[in-house]
Amino acid sequence: MPDPTRDLPLVPYPRSTEIRGGEPFRLGDGTSVTGDADASAAAARMLRARTGLTLDGTGPGVIEFRLVAAGDPESYAIEVRADGVVIAGRDPAGLFYGMLTLGQLVARDDDGWSLPAASVADAPRFGYRGVMLDVARHFHPVETVKAFIDRAAGLKLNVLHLHLTDDQGWRLDLRSRPELTARASATSCGGDPGGFYTAADYADIVAHAAERHMTVVPEFDMPGHTHAVGVAYPELAEAPVVTEHVLEVVHAFGGGIPTAGAPYTGLAVGFSSLRIHDEATYDFLADVLGELARLTPGPYLHLGGDECLGTAPEDFAEFMERATRIVADLGKIPMTWHEAGAAAGICDDTIGQYWGLRTPDGIADERARSFVRRGSQLVLSPADTTYLDMKSAADGPGLTWADGVTTVERSYAWEPATLIEGVGADDILGVEAPLWTELVRTAGDIDAMAFPRIASAAEIAWSPAPTDSTARTWASFRERVGRLGPLWAAAGIAFTRSPEIPWADASAAN
Repeated sequence: MPDPTRDLPLVPYPRSTEIRGGEPFRLGDGTSVTGDADASAAAARMLRARTGLTLDGTGPGVIEFRLVAAGDPESYAIEVRADGVVIAGRDPAGLFYGMLTLGQLVARDDDGWSLPAASVADAPRFGYRGVMLDVARHFHPVETVKAFIDRAAGLKLNVLHLHLTDDQGWRLDLRSRPELTARASATSCGGDPGGFYTAADYADIVAHAAERHMTVVPEFDMPGHTHAVGVAYPELAEAPVVTEHVLEVVHAFGGGIPTAGAPYTGLAVGFSSLRIHDEATYDFLADVLGELARLTPGPYLHLGGDECLGTAPEDFAEFMERATRIVADLGKIPMTWHEAGAAAGICDDTIGQYWGLRTPDGIADERARSFVRRGSQLVLSPADTTYLDMKSAADGPGLTWADGVTTVERSYAWEPATLIEGVGADDILGVEAPLWTELVRTAGDIDAMAFPRIASAAEIAWSPAPTDSTARTWASFRERVGRLGPLWAAAGIAFTRSPEIPWADASAAN
């Protein structure tokens, strides 16, 4: 019998739960999974994979999925009784998230598989719950991206931000500008092999995400981070600006000094820029952004705009103003990193993405506030809590520039509504956890860097604020994540077994 004083092993934690005690619902080979056709079919597949049961409907016990008219978008409710289970969802996404919660509740005891007698009522706090995967610094094939989508969706994240271009490579083949992939896609950081996605590959990724109720937000980063554009179309790029910072990074990590027209495989940033005052640059933007808009069904196109250290501030402002207008004219909502908040004339509906630290420096936060003053919103990605490529332990893989090691506890210890003075919950579109890949080469590397800290971002984005939920504490979270460890292992996720988490024994998944 479940302990009513113990939180259910759910991540992210629901809006409300009740553990009633009493007899659980027993699953067996005869259990039926019925109701909404898509949700019940997906749930049956999930439960068969989880338990090995046939669920052929020949015996007692019914799990039913129902669409209902009431509730917030993406909301759901679960009622588990000994004689049956009902999952009610406001929309197909709500049924999907109810199915995911159902999967986390399933447990095995001496008598077989069961669900505890409990009820759950749930809806997300923020509508945008994202992860970012950088496929420019290291290229990752379609199957790896799809696996990452599966993992993220399993934590009720609903946005995949794909960082498709950077100094090291251009990763999407475009009919309008074929030289981008013909000449600027073959390498990655450290001299590793590169690659690119065809339009069909990209459509496959978008469709896979949509089936899991995830929106793909593609990013073409500009006007900086554009050395690869200059490799393909030299007439569009300024000469690299090699600063002391660039030389320091080259000294620390190698990769050589960036040279105009030659592929770049180092880790330095801020040295590249498009030619701001050349109309050919804006013809290029019209081509590449127009084609990207046609390939992308989601509402957002991300323009980057970060670390433009080789671009004069007035030139940066002119570029971002024109670029956001191009995106808006294409019927999409522009997104940029927070630096673009310094450009007074950007489109008013541009979404800003804050990547400063938990303790703002007075510059990054002011630029972020400018988006709110225009009447738009922010996506929050504080680098020292949400950046999944930071070290989680001093002796582990990753980088440390974002205020040193980002432990699992630190990744959980922040609150969006109090991060930036003057920015409240209504000003926040959502939360995103980026994974930059300068040092991330394989699918296993992605798992090891993302898990378990990706669960912190998922809970902060989905669950009620700590003041509204007794379960929104570090003590509860670490316990609940530990109880999910066997489920992650059974799913083939090569997560890092952080010593901060009390990991359950692997037999708990069986």
